[in-house]
Order: sequence, then structure tokens, then C-alpha cells
Amino acid sequence: MENIKKENLIVTLTLQFAIEVLKYCDLLEEKRKYVIARQLLKSGTSIGANVREAQNAESKIDFIHKFKIAAKEAEETEYWLLICQSVTDYPEPGILMDKVKSIQKIINKIIATSKA
Repeated sequence: MENIKKENLIVTLTLQFAIEVLKYCDLLEEKRKYVIARQLLKSGTSIGANVREAQNAESKIDFIHKFKIAAKEAEETEYWLLICQSVTDYPEPGILMDKVKSIQKIINKIIATSKA
């Protein structure tokens, strides 16, 4: 019998988001916005890293903890994107803001459901 692994939506979304953040940070670096690029790159890729870690959590408490860290990283990512959106000579972050908000909703729902 084949071992078919079901796709995990939040794992997929956060990986795709991290790739898009990476590409956006490349644009920031082209404009010599190194500090913001570094901060955004760290927080934007950390969301998915923590979600992935949660997939192998040792307990339900550990699972929730990893998702809470992912939620914090998503908040920080939103903050850096807001700054980029607000400064006129920064590249427009496009739909990254919408995507991070969607990811935040899913993560918060996972945390709430896991606590129940």
C-alpha cells in the first residue's frame, strides 16, 4: 500500500510565503534597504520554520508553543511590511500584507482549536 501524505495547508502556505518574502527582500537589498530586508527576512521565514517544527512536537503543549512563536513572528513580519508600505521610496510589498494576515488567521485558529 502506498504511503500518501496529505498536504498540510499551513505548512504549504508558510513555505510559499517565505519564498515570496525572500524575493521581496532581494528587491529591498537592490535599493540598499539592508536593515529592513534583514529583519523582514528573519521574521518572514521564521513563521514557516516554527510551523514545520510544530509538526514534530513532543506534546500538545509543545505544538501550541511552536504555533504561538509562529504567531509572534507573523506579527513582527506584519510590522516590517507596514513600515515598507508606509515609506515612499520602498518597493511596494504587494500582496504580502494580505498573505501574512491570512496566515495569522489560520495560525490563531489552529492555536484556539488545539487549546479546546
